[in-house]
Amino acid sequence: MSDRTDAAPLHGIDPRGPRFAAGITALLLLIDVFLGLTGLSTAQAAEGWAITSASVAERFLDPAFLLLLVTTLLFLWGVLSPRTAPWGVLFRTVVAPRLTAPTELEDPRPPRFAQGVGLFVSALGLVLQLLGVPWALTIAAAAAFVAAFLNAVFGLCLGCQLYLLLQRAGIVGRARPASA
Repeated sequence: MSDRTDAAPLHGIDPRGPRFAAGITALLLLIDVFLGLTGLSTAQAAEGWAITSASVAERFLDPAFLLLLVTTLLFLWGVLSPRTAPWGVLFRTVVAPRLTAPTELEDPRPPRFAQGVGLFVSALGLVLQLLGVPWALTIAAAAAFVAAFLNAVFGLCLGCQLYLLLQRAGIVGRARPASA
């Protein structure tokens, strides 16, 4: 007969935490997609795309760029220090105490990897916006939104699935065997 107190301590994270964070991130990204669709990234000018004739300062000060920059910095924070990232702290201090204890904990590496994927996608959109590529910021924000939405609503973490595929291939998460 096994008693819970005799078992080894559970390690991992509450899987509801990343879903909570994904919900907030999805909302920010949805707003960003709207700003991108109505802003400089997709605007037409008399001579073509407005972004191609805009200065780097104008591209930087575009509201869609600024919001995606904030979201990108939040992704970076989640990769570098997930314990102190704002949405995780909010979940642990405000939301989690009001919920029942999780029945299972999950490995924190796949969600952290997913944060890195979000960081890459959003940073790519920012760089391309600064280079004057039309639609790039809006498409990057939309792609990140889809991933965050699927995680928040359905619990399907695309970045986590990518991590697991790379883990099975021996690229991440496991030490490679020493060559004989």
